[in-house]
Amino acid sequence: MTAENALLLLPETVLVAGAVVVYLAGAFVASRAVWNWVALAAVAIAGMVLYAAPGSAAPAEPVATDTMAWYGRWLSLGFGALLVLLAWRPSVSEDQPEYVGSLLLVIAGMMLVSGAQDLVLLFVGLELISIPTYILLYLPRRDAASQESAAKYFYLSVFASAILLYGLSFLYGAAGSTDLSTIARRLGEPPVAEGTPALARLALVLVVSGLSFRVAAVPFHFYAPDVYQGTTHANAGLLSVAPKVAGFVVLVRVVAGTLPGAEPFAWPLVTVLSVLTMTLGNVVALWQDNLRRLLAYSSIAHAGYLLIGLAVRLGSHPGGSWDGVAALFFYLVVYGVATIGVFAALSALGRNGEPVETIDDLAGLARAGGVARPVLAWSLAVLLFSLAGLPPLAGFWGKLALFAGAVDFPQFDPGARPCFAALAVLGVLNSVVSAVYYLRITGAMFFRAPAEAQGSAGREGAQVLRGAQPMVLAAVSCVVLVLSIGLRPGPWMGAATEAGAFGRRIPAAAAAAEAAGREVATRPGSTESAACSGAMP
Repeated sequence: MTAENALLLLPETVLVAGAVVVYLAGAFVASRAVWNWVALAAVAIAGMVLYAAPGSAAPAEPVATDTMAWYGRWLSLGFGALLVLLAWRPSVSEDQPEYVGSLLLVIAGMMLVSGAQDLVLLFVGLELISIPTYILLYLPRRDAASQESAAKYFYLSVFASAILLYGLSFLYGAAGSTDLSTIARRLGEPPVAEGTPALARLALVLVVSGLSFRVAAVPFHFYAPDVYQGTTHANAGLLSVAPKVAGFVVLVRVVAGTLPGAEPFAWPLVTVLSVLTMTLGNVVALWQDNLRRLLAYSSIAHAGYLLIGLAVRLGSHPGGSWDGVAALFFYLVVYGVATIGVFAALSALGRNGEPVETIDDLAGLARAGGVARPVLAWSLAVLLFSLAGLPPLAGFWGKLALFAGAVDFPQFDPGARPCFAALAVLGVLNSVVSAVYYLRITGAMFFRAPAEAQGSAGREGAQVLRGAQPMVLAAVSCVVLVLSIGLRPGPWMGAATEAGAFGRRIPAAAAAAEAAGREVATRPGSTESAACSGAMP
């Protein structure tokens, strides 16, 4: 690894170093509650380093310095801070250092995937998310259901990683390189550009299949409901966000950015996956009573919405009014914030000493005495309404961007326009269906008393757990973000649009590259001096 690479990966190095410190010191320090603060400090330091890093190093080949990498790394840090608050346990246990250290590694993996420009580095980043997740699923609970969910996720994740790695090997075989920009260039050269090689098509199918597991897309969704139900609210929130961010970043960078000529084969595949995923997730969620299982199907449905953006990018011509990838990245923000907030609010609540598990456990939450429970009830309502896409919340603008891209007909070939029109209509209908089960939860909180819940006569309603202030803070912070994005979506959509133009360097990195080019061009004896001097101002 060169010095430039090491400097560009310094934020990820800070997080990994923080995880190592927590792992090692946790075995000797008696105080367990301090490690959550250490994790927050590591995320903050990584953010400061990332803020200063782009202008201090020239771009290096395995690490991307484009706007998409910048966006994905900041998104990972922001979600990481919220996940640390979400995972702040009311009762500190002996395995807290292992849990916090593994969470830091997951955040580092998300950042590494966002900035990976090489197949090997990309796969390492994905595994840096998966392997600590196995530990996170096992640690909080040791009952049979938790162990079953951890084992199921482990075996299926290994299987999905094998499929993905197999697909990446075909991609390497088609282009003869592991560098994504080199692969795109070689596959885009004639006569290869006239017809995508069979190896590249096979790589496309295998890569989409392997990543569909991570984003919980049909037909690779079947693990999610059981795993979510068998684990904790904090782990379910992590599974809803971290693999999705990484999976969609890789899908965009590999499928939309590295396989020129594969679009006629890719967009129908992604469109079918989108329709099946959002329809199955929303319809099956209507029959769920367990909160985590319901939210698992909700997460599946939202993966279908996100695939609309990818399908629009793959099926469109440049110059459309609505960029599918920009809408995808914007929706990742609004979905992730709302989902983490929902699980944070649920993590702060308990009933008779146990976590809330069913919709009935939330009955009468808004009608309870005190301040904390009504605040959490209203927070849940706002976040669920955002997931449903009700205006003027952030989720409305996210779905509008996705659906508007599908009906921007001038950017599609005439034969593809009916398919995208049907895709937009099905997306709107699925949003209507999703509002039903979100309203079930809201109705239980606002219009039912605890004693009216089935089988709950004589039991007390949901209570705010002792030591749940960090989870309440995370939930309220997510509500503030949902409201602020909903009231002023322009800056957020602008940042997502910049990220959608991946391949474009961020200004500081572009300036560094230009300075490096000038240095080479003016160096005495350089063979590039004449050519570069004419190109440089």
